[in-house]
Amino acid sequence: MFSLLKKIRRVLLTALYSPFILKDYLAFIRQDNNPRFTYSWRTFYPQIFDKTKLTGFDRHYVYHTAWAARVVKEINPPLHTDIASSLYFPALVSAFVPVAFYDYRPAELGLSNLTSNHADLTKLQFETGSVTSLSCLHTIEHVGLGRYGDPVDPSGDVKACSELARVLAPGGSLLFVTPVGKTAQIMFNAHRIYTYELVLSLFPDLILHEFSLIPEQAEHGGLIRNADPILIENEVYGCGCFWFKKPASV
Repeated sequence: MFSLLKKIRRVLLTALYSPFILKDYLAFIRQDNNPRFTYSWRTFYPQIFDKTKLTGFDRHYVYHTAWAARVVKEINPPLHTDIASSLYFPALVSAFVPVAFYDYRPAELGLSNLTSNHADLTKLQFETGSVTSLSCLHTIEHVGLGRYGDPVDPSGDVKACSELARVLAPGGSLLFVTPVGKTAQIMFNAHRIYTYELVLSLFPDLILHEFSLIPEQAEHGGLIRNADPILIENEVYGCGCFWFKKPASV
């Protein structure tokens, strides 16, 4: 229903703003004295939502990938392993560090320094303690909800986190990102939202090296590195960035 309402809204707004787009279109034609492109009414493709004072962006996905890329550069591993993060992250990081990317639905990415293969987060194929630099960004909150074709499992996220901790090498780093807020809740079947304490409970054998926060609202800041966890009490759907390390001897 919500999706249908959004489509209806877009149609109505397009109809409302089309006269203004038409005005620009006619002005363009009048000024185009030496046409370099072909155009006609058949290629009329009005975009009505882009005349904004500022460029809008998804705060979670721009900031959390920027955070993780900076941390990987700081770690500077010979190989970084990523599990099911936004494709922009492994694609960009592979420009300066070789990346092995895995997803339940592997992507056909053709880039140097980047491989892409299948993995099930609840049953990772890596040997215990074998991955020195690992990330799983904005992913765990989906595991077990069936959204991406994975089996429905209320404990899917717990199993996945256990696997991430298992495969992480002693002394290794895990970059972990998930929605955080003052209340733990499931927005079925989109995602879960975790409290700070709930995230820490998912990794009892790892040490938190850094916690950074991306507040839901811009007026509360952008990427806040080394944030005070108390700030989460102001959030319903913030974004928590956790840099965990496994003790060198376990």
